[in-house]
Amino acid sequence: MRLRAPPPGKEIRLSPAGVVPDDARVRYSINIPNFGDFADPRAVARVAEAAEDAGWDGLFVWDHVVHDKRERHGQPFGDPWMLLTAAALATSRLRLGTLVTPVARRRPEQLARQVATLDALSGGRVIFSAGIGGPIEDEFGSFGDTTDAVVLAQRLDEGLGLLDRYWSGEPVTHEGRHYRVRDVELLPATVQQPRPPVWIGGFWPHRRPMLRAARWDGVVPLFKSATHGYPPAVEEVRELVAFVREHRERTGPFEVVLGGVSPGDPAEARELVEPLAEAGATWWDERQLQRSDDLHRLGPVLRRVEQGPPGYRARS
Repeated sequence: MRLRAPPPGKEIRLSPAGVVPDDARVRYSINIPNFGDFADPRAVARVAEAAEDAGWDGLFVWDHVVHDKRERHGQPFGDPWMLLTAAALATSRLRLGTLVTPVARRRPEQLARQVATLDALSGGRVIFSAGIGGPIEDEFGSFGDTTDAVVLAQRLDEGLGLLDRYWSGEPVTHEGRHYRVRDVELLPATVQQPRPPVWIGGFWPHRRPMLRAARWDGVVPLFKSATHGYPPAVEEVRELVAFVREHRERTGPFEVVLGGVSPGDPAEARELVEPLAEAGATWWDERQLQRSDDLHRLGPVLRRVEQGPPGYRARS
């Protein structure tokens, strides 16, 4: 593994958060869990390096402490920010982040420092994705925390607001329902300003997560009709994109991140991705089937990474 991260202090010029560069196109990422083989930062670094060499645009890891406790019993889990640190040191171009971080499970000030440190180390390549997280009984109930989805959603929204302010480097005072801050300035600010792009996860057709996403820079939807690894129906994507656009108050581009298992044949892959892009997708996130034995195994994932992303790039 060779270290590729830019040296500290190097000037990085980036687009504002959530703004797609002028060469707008569908971008491609690799999605891996933070358990099994990928609990090892060296395995994640190997995937990241291979992904950059093969022409992928991003690498995203899960953010779980436990997940399906009975099924994953005995499996190791890695801290996602340590895993992404290894990926950052092995690459120089790849965008990096979690899909998704349960903000309600973390202290916002600690999370702000982790993201800002990774953003500095990577030269401004972090994308931050957030959601309520789940399974709720595993991730929260296992540790005596609330499993009330309403309370977790409140903590998510309040925590996102604090992260936004912390990343600016400006002093923060806050008196909220769940968090209190007294004149705190967290430095350094993130390399990307006003902050890293923030994508929001949630299940469609639930409206509340999509309303939350409309306030930020992108959406990472899961679909009731298409479980992890299965591409969503084009018509559902159109409905989701129309809903978010209707409720979006910010100007500028908005990322729509869809995913699944793409066919190995380039023509078939194009037939899959092109209609989704025409419906509004801006990223294709390559994922293993959640119930597949290959989900957390380095060998199968690495072979798919080395094949390169689907060939479709243009976006209408």
